[in-house]
Amino acid sequence: MPLLLPQALWVKRTALRLPEAAQPWTGLCLPPESSGSEQPLRLLLVGESTVAGVGVETQSEALSGQLASQLAQVLKRPVQWQACGRNGATARDCLRDLVPTLEGQAWDLVVIVLGVNDTTHLSSRRHWRRVMAQLVEAFAGRAGQCLITGVPPLGHFQALPQPLRAWFGLRAGLLDADLRALASHSGAGYLPLNMAFEPAFLARDGYHPSALGYAHWASGIVQQLGYSSSSTGPSGSSP
Repeated sequence: MPLLLPQALWVKRTALRLPEAAQPWTGLCLPPESSGSEQPLRLLLVGESTVAGVGVETQSEALSGQLASQLAQVLKRPVQWQACGRNGATARDCLRDLVPTLEGQAWDLVVIVLGVNDTTHLSSRRHWRRVMAQLVEAFAGRAGQCLITGVPPLGHFQALPQPLRAWFGLRAGLLDADLRALASHSGAGYLPLNMAFEPAFLARDGYHPSALGYAHWASGIVQQLGYSSSSTGPSGSSP
Protein backbone atom coordinates (compact mmCIF):
# COMPACT_ATOMS: atom_id res chain seq x y z
CA MET A 1 0.00 0.00 0.00
CA PRO A 2 1.45 3.39 -1.01
CA LEU A 3 0.68 5.03 2.35
CA LEU A 4 2.55 2.56 4.53
CA LEU A 5 6.14 3.67 3.90
CA PRO A 6 5.45 7.42 4.35
CA GLN A 7 3.48 6.69 7.51
CA ALA A 8 6.24 4.46 8.90
CA LEU A 9 8.84 7.15 8.25
CA TRP A 10 6.60 9.79 9.82
CA VAL A 11 6.10 7.69 12.96
CA LYS A 12 9.82 7.05 13.23
CA ARG A 13 10.56 10.77 12.93
CA THR A 14 7.85 12.13 15.24
CA ALA A 15 7.35 9.43 17.91
CA LEU A 16 8.01 10.44 21.49
CA ARG A 17 11.04 8.46 22.65
CA LEU A 18 11.05 7.58 26.33
CA PRO A 19 14.15 6.33 28.17
CA GLU A 20 14.69 2.93 29.70
CA ALA A 21 14.00 2.57 33.41
CA ALA A 22 16.76 3.60 35.78
CA GLN A 23 19.09 1.07 37.38
CA PRO A 24 19.07 -1.20 39.34
CA TRP A 25 17.64 -3.90 37.09
CA THR A 26 17.78 -6.58 39.78
CA GLY A 27 16.08 -6.86 43.12
CA LEU A 28 14.60 -8.99 45.86
CA CYS A 29 10.88 -8.83 46.64
CA LEU A 30 9.87 -10.11 50.07
CA PRO A 31 6.35 -11.23 50.93
CA PRO A 32 4.54 -9.68 53.88
CA GLU A 33 5.78 -10.97 57.23
CA SER A 34 8.68 -12.79 55.61
CA SER A 35 11.48 -14.07 57.83
CA GLY A 36 13.87 -13.65 54.92
CA SER A 37 15.14 -17.20 55.39
CA GLU A 38 13.05 -18.83 52.62
CA GLN A 39 14.72 -19.90 49.39
CA PRO A 40 13.82 -17.22 46.81
CA LEU A 41 12.21 -17.94 43.46
CA ARG A 42 14.72 -16.88 40.81
CA LEU A 43 12.97 -14.88 38.07
CA LEU A 44 14.43 -13.57 34.81
CA LEU A 45 12.73 -11.43 32.20
CA VAL A 46 14.57 -11.01 28.90
CA GLY A 47 13.54 -9.10 25.79
CA GLU A 48 12.65 -5.75 24.30
CA SER A 49 11.67 -2.29 25.59
CA THR A 50 9.03 -3.48 28.04
CA VAL A 51 11.70 -5.55 29.81
CA ALA A 52 13.92 -2.45 29.75
CA GLY A 53 11.12 -0.62 31.58
CA VAL A 54 10.38 2.00 28.93
CA GLY A 55 7.34 4.00 30.01
CA VAL A 56 8.14 4.16 33.74
CA GLU A 57 10.98 5.55 35.84
CA THR A 58 12.09 2.46 37.75
CA GLN A 59 12.11 -1.29 37.21
CA SER A 60 9.98 -1.74 40.32
CA GLU A 61 7.16 -0.06 38.33
CA ALA A 62 7.91 -2.05 35.17
CA LEU A 63 6.96 -5.60 34.24
CA SER A 64 9.87 -7.31 35.99
CA GLY A 65 9.41 -5.59 39.33
CA GLN A 66 5.62 -5.77 39.22
CA LEU A 67 5.65 -9.47 38.38
CA ALA A 68 8.19 -10.22 41.12
CA SER A 69 6.18 -8.29 43.69
CA GLN A 70 2.93 -10.02 42.81
CA LEU A 71 4.54 -13.47 42.79
CA ALA A 72 6.09 -12.83 46.20
CA GLN A 73 2.70 -11.90 47.62
CA VAL A 74 0.85 -14.83 46.09
CA LEU A 75 3.50 -17.46 46.81
CA LYS A 76 4.42 -15.99 50.20
CA ARG A 77 8.01 -16.52 49.14
CA PRO A 78 10.88 -14.16 48.27
CA VAL A 79 11.45 -13.52 44.57
CA GLN A 80 14.93 -12.65 43.31
CA TRP A 81 14.36 -10.94 39.97
CA GLN A 82 16.48 -9.71 37.09
CA ALA A 83 15.60 -7.74 33.96
CA CYS A 84 17.72 -8.17 30.84
CA GLY A 85 16.26 -6.03 28.07
CA ARG A 86 17.00 -3.36 25.52
CA ASN A 87 14.87 -0.72 23.88
CA GLY A 88 14.41 -1.62 20.21
CA ALA A 89 15.69 -5.19 20.56
CA THR A 90 14.61 -7.83 18.07
CA ALA A 91 14.75 -11.55 18.79
CA ARG A 92 18.09 -11.72 16.97
CA ASP A 93 19.48 -8.85 19.08
CA CYS A 94 18.33 -10.63 22.21
CA LEU A 95 19.99 -13.90 21.23
CA ARG A 96 23.20 -12.27 20.01
CA ASP A 97 23.72 -9.47 22.56
CA LEU A 98 21.68 -10.12 25.71
CA VAL A 99 21.72 -13.88 26.29
CA PRO A 100 25.56 -14.06 26.34
CA THR A 101 25.57 -11.65 29.31
CA LEU A 102 23.65 -14.27 31.31
CA GLU A 103 26.21 -17.05 30.95
CA GLY A 104 26.58 -19.25 34.02
CA GLN A 105 23.29 -18.23 35.62
CA ALA A 106 20.16 -20.31 36.25
CA TRP A 107 16.57 -19.47 37.14
CA ASP A 108 13.35 -21.08 38.28
CA LEU A 109 11.30 -19.02 35.85
CA VAL A 110 12.33 -17.27 32.62
CA VAL A 111 9.91 -15.02 30.74
CA ILE A 112 10.80 -14.01 27.16
CA VAL A 113 9.12 -10.80 25.99
CA LEU A 114 9.56 -10.03 22.27
CA GLY A 115 7.68 -9.35 19.06
CA VAL A 116 7.00 -5.63 18.64
CA ASN A 117 10.32 -4.83 16.98
CA ASP A 118 10.30 -7.96 14.85
CA THR A 119 6.86 -6.84 13.67
CA THR A 120 7.90 -3.29 12.82
CA HIS A 121 11.29 -4.34 11.39
CA LEU A 122 9.48 -6.76 9.08
CA SER A 123 11.45 -9.81 10.24
CA SER A 124 10.50 -12.77 8.09
CA ARG A 125 8.41 -15.44 9.79
CA ARG A 126 11.01 -18.09 9.01
CA HIS A 127 13.71 -15.99 10.68
CA TRP A 128 11.40 -15.23 13.62
CA ARG A 129 10.56 -18.89 14.21
CA ARG A 130 14.18 -19.98 13.96
CA VAL A 131 15.57 -17.36 16.33
CA MET A 132 12.79 -17.76 18.88
CA ALA A 133 13.40 -21.52 18.92
CA GLN A 134 17.09 -20.82 19.51
CA LEU A 135 16.21 -18.48 22.37
CA VAL A 136 14.09 -21.11 24.07
CA GLU A 137 16.86 -23.67 23.55
CA ALA A 138 19.40 -21.27 25.07
CA PHE A 139 17.62 -21.62 28.42
CA ALA A 140 17.28 -25.40 28.30
CA GLY A 141 18.77 -26.81 31.49
CA ARG A 142 19.08 -23.30 32.95
CA ALA A 143 15.42 -22.60 33.70
CA GLY A 144 12.90 -24.62 35.62
CA GLN A 145 10.23 -23.15 33.37
CA CYS A 146 10.55 -20.99 30.24
CA LEU A 147 7.59 -18.88 29.15
CA ILE A 148 6.98 -16.77 26.03
CA THR A 149 4.59 -13.82 26.16
CA GLY A 150 2.27 -13.16 23.25
CA VAL A 151 3.19 -10.55 20.66
CA PRO A 152 1.43 -7.29 21.57
CA PRO A 153 -1.52 -6.56 19.24
CA LEU A 154 -0.18 -3.54 17.38
CA GLY A 155 -3.58 -3.13 15.76
CA HIS A 156 -4.71 -1.65 19.10
CA PHE A 157 -1.87 0.87 19.38
CA GLN A 158 -3.64 4.19 18.95
CA ALA A 159 -0.31 6.02 18.58
CA LEU A 160 0.03 4.40 15.15
CA PRO A 161 -1.93 5.92 12.23
CA GLN A 162 -4.12 3.89 9.91
CA PRO A 163 -3.59 1.94 7.69
CA LEU A 164 -0.11 1.33 9.18
CA ARG A 165 -1.70 0.25 12.47
CA ALA A 166 -3.88 -2.36 10.77
CA TRP A 167 -0.95 -3.68 8.73
CA PHE A 168 1.27 -4.04 11.79
CA GLY A 169 -1.66 -5.62 13.61
CA LEU A 170 -1.93 -8.32 10.97
CA ARG A 171 1.82 -9.00 11.06
CA ALA A 172 1.84 -9.13 14.86
CA GLY A 173 -0.96 -11.69 14.74
CA LEU A 174 1.04 -13.90 12.40
CA LEU A 175 4.15 -13.76 14.59
CA ASP A 176 2.00 -14.49 17.62
CA ALA A 177 0.56 -17.58 15.91
CA ASP A 178 4.14 -18.73 15.34
CA LEU A 179 4.85 -18.40 19.08
CA ARG A 180 1.83 -20.52 19.93
CA ALA A 181 3.07 -23.22 17.56
CA LEU A 182 6.59 -23.01 18.99
CA ALA A 183 5.32 -23.37 22.55
CA SER A 184 3.27 -26.43 21.62
CA HIS A 185 6.32 -28.48 20.67
CA SER A 186 9.27 -26.85 22.45
CA GLY A 187 8.30 -27.37 26.06
CA ALA A 188 7.97 -23.63 26.64
CA GLY A 189 4.78 -22.09 27.98
CA TYR A 190 2.82 -19.48 26.04
CA LEU A 191 1.25 -16.50 27.82
CA PRO A 192 -1.43 -14.57 25.90
CA LEU A 193 -1.09 -10.83 26.43
CA ASN A 194 -4.12 -9.77 28.46
CA MET A 195 -3.73 -6.01 28.81
CA ALA A 196 -6.05 -3.08 28.30
CA PHE A 197 -4.96 -0.43 25.82
CA GLU A 198 -6.91 2.47 27.34
CA PRO A 199 -5.07 5.75 28.09
CA ALA A 200 -4.69 5.02 31.82
CA PHE A 201 -2.76 1.84 31.02
CA LEU A 202 -0.36 3.57 28.62
CA ALA A 203 2.66 5.82 29.09
CA ARG A 204 2.65 9.32 27.63
CA ASP A 205 4.03 8.05 24.34
CA GLY A 206 0.78 6.11 23.83
CA TYR A 207 2.87 3.07 22.94
CA HIS A 208 4.40 1.56 26.08
CA PRO A 209 2.59 0.58 29.28
CA SER A 210 2.30 2.91 32.24
CA ALA A 211 2.94 1.64 35.77
CA LEU A 212 -0.75 0.69 35.93
CA GLY A 213 -0.46 -1.08 32.59
CA TYR A 214 2.58 -3.05 33.71
CA ALA A 215 0.79 -4.02 36.95
CA HIS A 216 -2.23 -5.22 34.94
CA TRP A 217 0.03 -7.20 32.60
CA ALA A 218 1.87 -8.81 35.53
CA SER A 219 -1.43 -9.72 37.17
CA GLY A 220 -2.51 -11.50 34.00
CA ILE A 221 0.72 -13.53 33.96
CA VAL A 222 0.28 -14.57 37.59
CA GLN A 223 -3.30 -15.68 36.91
CA GLN A 224 -2.29 -17.63 33.81
CA LEU A 225 0.47 -19.39 35.72
CA GLY A 226 -2.20 -20.84 37.99
CA TYR A 227 -0.44 -20.02 41.22
CA SER A 228 -2.46 -20.45 44.39
CA SER A 229 -1.82 -18.72 47.68
CA SER A 230 -0.49 -21.96 49.21
CA SER A 231 1.66 -23.14 46.30
CA THR A 232 5.39 -22.93 45.78
CA GLY A 233 5.12 -23.45 42.03
CA PRO A 234 2.54 -23.43 39.27
CA SER A 235 -0.51 -25.56 39.82
CA GLY A 236 -1.32 -27.78 36.88
CA SER A 237 0.48 -27.78 33.56
CA SER A 238 2.44 -25.05 31.85
CA PRO A 239 0.33 -22.37 30.14
